[in-house]
Amino acid sequence: MKNIVLFGPPGAGKGTQAEVLKDKYQLKHISTGDVFRYNIKNKTPLGTLAKSYMDKGHLVPDEVTIDMLNAEVDKNPDAKGFIFDGFPRTEAQARALSDLMDKKDSQINAMVALEVDDEILVERLLERGKSSGRPDDANEKVIRERIAEYYRKTDILKKYYQQQDKYYGVDGVGTIEEITQRLSAVIDTL
Repeated sequence: MKNIVLFGPPGAGKGTQAEVLKDKYQLKHISTGDVFRYNIKNKTPLGTLAKSYMDKGHLVPDEVTIDMLNAEVDKNPDAKGFIFDGFPRTEAQARALSDLMDKKDSQINAMVALEVDDEILVERLLERGKSSGRPDDANEKVIRERIAEYYRKTDILKKYYQQQDKYYGVDGVGTIEEITQRLSAVIDTL
């Protein structure tokens, strides 16, 4: 079983690459954002609990997020592995994800991070903002703050996975196919 944490700053192409890789390797793509939206929309007990925190402007506790991810993993008992997108974001979350996978007699094999120059990210997000309708993709100041926040929070995660020899940085600039080839070169070694 191959379990990958796909990482990168906003606009790096994680969603695009996750879609390609899930088909190529027959992995299940678990996007934390999608899991949250599904649970909240369908008013599951976990979705209702998460929404109660969000409605107060609070972060959803890690335990609730892990419980949602656990439910997603359990929905796919025959999966050949998972691509985790958007989680973990902190060392505590990384440890919790590791514990979850241990309980499934599995592990996280790698954190693969798409590395893209900040100016290219800003260009990509502004371009995406023209068609996505997302207000956070239309404002350059907001985009730059999102990128800065990514670096503030994720440097610790990079170190966490480096200490386990599970961190792989991949150049995220080029065509979709070129980037997929670089990612595949890493995944094929796992």
